[in-house]
Amino acid sequence: MISFQIKSLGSFMHKLLSSDCFDSFLLAEATLTTAVSFRIDGHQNKEFYTTEEWEDSSIRPYDFVTWKTMRPLFYDLVKGKRTPVNFKFVLHLMPEYVAPTLAKGDTTVTAGDIRALALNIKYDGSALTIVTGTAMNTFLMDKSPDQIWDNAMRRFLTKKEIDFEEI
Repeated sequence: MISFQIKSLGSFMHKLLSSDCFDSFLLAEATLTTAVSFRIDGHQNKEFYTTEEWEDSSIRPYDFVTWKTMRPLFYDLVKGKRTPVNFKFVLHLMPEYVAPTLAKGDTTVTAGDIRALALNIKYDGSALTIVTGTAMNTFLMDKSPDQIWDNAMRRFLTKKEIDFEEI
């Protein structure tokens, strides 16, 4: 787990809400406070779908909704002259990207061992931070996935030209 402080809020928010920069992630949860507060659970609701749709992986390939589909909603909620009071987004890397991410490091841990490679994006009214996290399906002594994920996020932020400082 590592924390990054984002140096340019405006530039980061543009990349988060107006570009495909984070479209390889799923939205696990979100809270956003503007004039009112919003709380979103990113789990897809079984009751919304027919049985056939729920079981069709081409219609509902993930347990969580994609960031790409939710991004316009959040853009609409925060656009305007006033900055949100605060927000927190918990994003999970899409499962198909976990194995390639692990392959960039030295580990015996497999994608099947990992429940989520996560980002916690938090704005407290003055500073925006991103904290990495790794959730396993079972307890493992091997912490190499944490280091691999931290390094992957350093590369990701650099490649996407997101100015950050480790804190």
